Amino acid sequence: MATLFVVSTPIGNLEDLTGRAARVLGEVERILAEDTRRTRVLLSHLGIRGTLVSLHAHNEAERLSQVLSWLDSGEDLALVSDAGTPLVSDPGQRLVAGVIDAGHRVSPLPGPSAALAALVVSGLPADRFVFLGFPPRSGAERAAFLDRVADSEETALLFESPERVGRLLRDLAKVAGSGRLVCVARELTKLHETVFRGTLGEAAGYYDDQPPRGEVVVVVAPGERRSRPEADREAAVALARSQLEEGTRPSQVAKDVARRLGIPRNRAYQIIQELRGGGEEG
Repeated sequence: MATLFVVSTPIGNLEDLTGRAARVLGEVERILAEDTRRTRVLLSHLGIRGTLVSLHAHNEAERLSQVLSWLDSGEDLALVSDAGTPLVSDPGQRLVAGVIDAGHRVSPLPGPSAALAALVVSGLPADRFVFLGFPPRSGAERAAFLDRVADSEETALLFESPERVGRLLRDLAKVAGSGRLVCVARELTKLHETVFRGTLGEAAGYYDDQPPRGEVVVVVAPGERRSRPEADREAAVALARSQLEEGTRPSQVAKDVARRLGIPRNRAYQIIQELRGGGEEG
């Protein structure tokens, strides 16, 4: 049975490619690449003269039928992104799902990942984490994204373009608190690799003065887990009730309760809805 190999490639240092990945890239009939020019550099380094086929966000859907035809004819294929592990904030999800639905074999070749590299170098908890990708740029979606990071009980991994890192850090400091720990990892495995560790407030100030360049991963520490949920609830109910009685908007009450008591924003909203609906008994 023909196979689609999902191949992780270096995020910077070409020596990070595994021996198995190099062998498979040299053996498959075609390599599906996000940017054929960048992948050609890697293949040239390996001495491989492979057949490259572009597969990116704008042609992924229409490329599926051709890929299935190649697999049906018995050709093994490889899927790579510009760097790191394909599908992780990169094209390929629809393709892989389509190949699986068609009954073909998909095999992963694990290797470099910018998100995991940043996590393990951050010094922050790595036993439980959530990868959230790139934040929305504006509007309600961005606000909800920032709330999710602030409320997360797991370490949160984010991607961001260098020109927007400063704004992201400032926004997170407002929502999660300027004292929340963060790591900003830049150009990992490359010549100018840098890792900033500190608080959101410190990081925002640092990158306001020194805007980063290159690939950036932001790792945000989890919020503190509360040890007395019933006491937290009682305090949240009392604070929310007093502010609602003063006429404060429910959305603002939720933000204030979450910030002052360190509880998840969605929990604060739930308490407010109970109070406004008359369902609160305590």
